[in-house]
Amino acid sequence: MGRYNFPLNEVKSMIESADTITIMTHLHPDADTLGTGLGIYHFLLKMGKRVEIVNLSESLPHTLRFLPYFHRIKAKIEFEKSLVISCDCGTLSRLGTTLNGREILNIDHHVSNTMYGSVNIVDAKAISASQVAYGLFSQLGDISKESAICFYTALLSDSCYFTTNLVNQEVFGFAQSLIALGVDPAYVAKELTQKRSLSSIRILAKALSQFTLLLDARVGLLWVDKSQMKESGATMVDIEGIVEYARSLASVEIGIFLIEFEEGIRVSLRSKEVDVSTLAAALGGGGHPFASGIILRDLSLEESKEMLLENIKKKGILDEKTK
Repeated sequence: MGRYNFPLNEVKSMIESADTITIMTHLHPDADTLGTGLGIYHFLLKMGKRVEIVNLSESLPHTLRFLPYFHRIKAKIEFEKSLVISCDCGTLSRLGTTLNGREILNIDHHVSNTMYGSVNIVDAKAISASQVAYGLFSQLGDISKESAICFYTALLSDSCYFTTNLVNQEVFGFAQSLIALGVDPAYVAKELTQKRSLSSIRILAKALSQFTLLLDARVGLLWVDKSQMKESGATMVDIEGIVEYARSLASVEIGIFLIEFEEGIRVSLRSKEVDVSTLAAALGGGGHPFASGIILRDLSLEESKEMLLENIKKKGILDEKTK
């Protein structure tokens, strides 16, 4: 964690001068945004700050209920004129609100981050937003066991259980630091992998039944429509991780998962060696080189599939492997 050179005095001044602090996590939350947010939440509670943590989604992942203070997550902002700390959010719109006139401390690791904060603590080389948060807040005070559990959960999830291209010696050093603070790795892994809902299994079965290989089996395509979501009783939190099944096939370079919902088509992109963030950015989305997302509006599922494949071919993405 020693490579970080944060504006510590500026961040410290922001926090100390704030009467109230609102921690914001992104829409359709995953373990990184909530784990990072809850880790910071407990750190600030220990400082004696008046702090709230907010997510504006309709539902939260039930697999994360074991996280300390998960029950404190609010569905709306209650503090007025509070300092906002955004977690794992590349754009302001992903928070689901405008936050006009509020000072923002932006903590993230997306290469596509738009630097919307008053202060931006963004490191695209970090494997999770929790790694960035730990690097910052560990220099401002002691990290509690509760915060460590939250940060480790975020790390384990966003690293896909230490299997992504960003896993290195520093990442394991980060994990070791958190374990030294009292994290039980087996407990966290069990909570994340063995507490799935029945609806998540049902929607997974529907997606896998439609699995299609394209472009010489180098692209794996999965999708579900609104009727299938309704039939299975699934919500957006139940589809987390389905895209990984598309990428897992030996021949597949790019895995794509499309979900039809009221606002449009949500697209998850995963790759092994090619940079899918360029494709996402060209279509109004963003993310990481090997994990990105897009929301397509005013297109049907079939139109979205065709458009994505056409862009992959046109841009030659399958032939541009990331070093």
